[in-house]
Amino acid sequence: MLFGILIDRSVIKVVIHYPNGQARPSHQLSKPTILEGNKKSNFANRGMRFEEAINQSNDYYLSRNIAVVHKKPTPVQIVSVDYPRRSAAVIKEAYFKEASTTDYNGVYKGRYLDFEAKETKNKTSFPLKNFHQHQITHMKMCGNQGGLCFVLLWFSTIQRCFFYPSPLLVSYWETSQRKSLPLGVIEQNGIEISLGIAPRIPYIQAVDAYIQSKETQYGK
Repeated sequence: MLFGILIDRSVIKVVIHYPNGQARPSHQLSKPTILEGNKKSNFANRGMRFEEAINQSNDYYLSRNIAVVHKKPTPVQIVSVDYPRRSAAVIKEAYFKEASTTDYNGVYKGRYLDFEAKETKNKTSFPLKNFHQHQITHMKMCGNQGGLCFVLLWFSTIQRCFFYPSPLLVSYWETSQRKSLPLGVIEQNGIEISLGIAPRIPYIQAVDAYIQSKETQYGK
């Protein structure tokens, strides 16, 4: 993960210490329904990262008063700064104050949304190592309070995106001995999202489909 801040057209370089105490210099950070959409509109082919596409989608939903969803900021404590010249500053040392939970949260039609976005180059399964125990615990606790929690899974090699409910992910995490979530399981229990132009990733359609499926299953 590259952590950069633009000040007076100068990029501040950062060394980040993660909650486990390890430091990484900046050069090392680096099925209810199937949704219809324009499959030719591929954000990856346009040089856009998955996270950027989600952020643009959130901007689209916000500007049209559909949903209010934002990426959660990660608190960082800066402890050492060097000023080699007046026009630039270099952060020598910084720490994440706490382990992050999930990437996004917000509200949609009176429902609290909380979700994580992950991607993999794997073609047949999604590695569970992409998640952390504190994230699983967070999603489970939000779900226990009635929040609508899910993950957006992006298979970059095969260009497929899925909405996957957190309760199923939590259950698989706690009961399965496997180290990855098979694509077949995701296809069966998740909702595939066809990429679009506006929004890039129409995940709210998947949220609607999921809500409808739960209401059909359990009643309103």
